[in-house]
Amino acid sequence: MNRTHDTVKPVERAAEGLNHTARAKVRSIAFIGLMGALSTVLMLLRFPLPFLPPFLSFDLSGVMEILGGYMFGPVAAFFIILIKLLLQLMIQGSLSFGTGELQGLILSCAYVMPALFVYHWKKSKKTAILGMLLSTVAVSVVAVITNLYLIIPFYATLFGMTMEDIIAMCSAVNPAVKDAATMVIMGIVPFNLIKYGATSVVTFLVYKRLSRVIRGIINQ
Repeated sequence: MNRTHDTVKPVERAAEGLNHTARAKVRSIAFIGLMGALSTVLMLLRFPLPFLPPFLSFDLSGVMEILGGYMFGPVAAFFIILIKLLLQLMIQGSLSFGTGELQGLILSCAYVMPALFVYHWKKSKKTAILGMLLSTVAVSVVAVITNLYLIIPFYATLFGMTMEDIIAMCSAVNPAVKDAATMVIMGIVPFNLIKYGATSVVTFLVYKRLSRVIRGIINQ
């Protein structure tokens, strides 16, 4: 009798462990979806920055993407980015035939993924800072390429404009912009350094507290 009772207890404990793991997985998925939705809200609050190209909008949607990546890994971060873009399409539609959304996907991945790979390689405060610094530089370089060879040419063709027209728009808010080179140096690069630098600072400030709360809920 005692042997049977002793055998049942480990089985019950194993079943409880499996149920807890399943619940934790469901809660993690729910938080990934919630982070994607919050990222969409943050993106909808975007606004232009003074003296920088008017076609570039500042937002902090990347905070949710990189936070989710730190907590749940790169795959989760990618799904947060996808959820954000899909919800944006559902709410606002696309004025660029998907080109803007494609750029959003490229830039979000260019910012989030390098930081996550550095951090998950060796988790520490130093690698988190190093990863976000690397990501901020990487996404700024990628943004130059996507704007010059993808977004600006597409919009120019779509609205019957030329590169000179785009440069004139930038020059109206910053007279120092005279050509494509100065648009990059005085506009695109500073904008992305500010945007993703601010995203990194906010992430660094809130990550520890927020991750504790979320992990506590998941592991209940």
